[in-house]
Amino acid sequence: MRLDHEPPDVEAQEDVQVARQRHRLGKQSASSLPFRRHSLPGVCVPTVRRKNGSETAVGLIYPLPAAPMCHEHVIPSPNNLTRREFLGRTAALAAAACLDPVSSRTETAARHTQADQVALGQTGVTCSRLGIGTGSHSGNVQKALGKEAFIRLIRYAYDRGITYIDCAQSYVTFEWIGDAIKGLPRERLFVQSKIGGQPPNILEVIDRHRKVFNTDYVDSLLVHCMVKDRWTDDWKRILDAFDEARQKGWIRLKGVSCHSLPALRTATESPWPQIHLVRLNPQGAHLDTPAETWNARSDPSHLPAVVEQLRRMRAKGRGTLGMKLVGDGDFTRAEDRERAMQYVMKSGLVDAVVIGFKSPAEIDESIERMNRALAEA
Repeated sequence: MRLDHEPPDVEAQEDVQVARQRHRLGKQSASSLPFRRHSLPGVCVPTVRRKNGSETAVGLIYPLPAAPMCHEHVIPSPNNLTRREFLGRTAALAAAACLDPVSSRTETAARHTQADQVALGQTGVTCSRLGIGTGSHSGNVQKALGKEAFIRLIRYAYDRGITYIDCAQSYVTFEWIGDAIKGLPRERLFVQSKIGGQPPNILEVIDRHRKVFNTDYVDSLLVHCMVKDRWTDDWKRILDAFDEARQKGWIRLKGVSCHSLPALRTATESPWPQIHLVRLNPQGAHLDTPAETWNARSDPSHLPAVVEQLRRMRAKGRGTLGMKLVGDGDFTRAEDRERAMQYVMKSGLVDAVVIGFKSPAEIDESIERMNRALAEA
């Protein structure tokens, strides 16, 4: 009890005012309340100002919904709110504070898919996460479809968000690529090709790609199927021509596909490649081995050495593309294809992968497997 001669307890009176404000706050929606600027981005802190200039919060601190007034970082002035309304709103806000961050992340988090345009290392170039290969068994698998069916397959893949198309001068489907991509938005495509051997007129060979594809440039051009250690020394004339073609704007990225471990190590050590096409699957099928030949038998024991090189490539900012996810067609069992996709997608070793398809059903299967693996990663 306070005696009459005691000075008034200003703080106690203001505490009563704060409590009353808490009961009155919220009769209007947050969007209709007057606002004052606040230093905390996206946060509403209902307060009451005391006579000494300080402010006391009268409600929960909670994030504002996305609305035009929220970008100015403001707080609402208190308004009338009944006790029943205050308790109900407090309970709702408490529940939202516990549940909304989780549900919001679930709903708004980017869902990774085969159609994502992924960055190829630090090259500044992107492509779809899944690519369509046109060279299964040197392209004979796709060639057997016939040209019209081949074109329909490329268009089907494109409609599913697959804009990365892998080809090579040595594939028997090479001459069909121009018609297959005709009419598609060129800027959305990532067309990769390869040149094998050491043609004497290398610049003419590179230019022929542009003519066959009916395009001004090739997105990625690789020296094809390197197997020798120190291959960069023997291929210097070819590499220099690639550099010249890149300066002319004929190619965007230069790189290599390797088919032996010595060649792969040389590619990693060399500063020349921007992008690498690497054989990868957990079963060890058709991987790079110490033997300097493209078709040496491999097994899971060869995987760690390949993984080591891929990690070094990525540390250097190179673009990394995976191939042989279906074991060059050897993975006829669904569980083998699932295992390979799960491993590669969760490994973090490659930016994108390419698979040779011969039917829309195979495309759909790989999309389903890829997206499932990405969701679990």
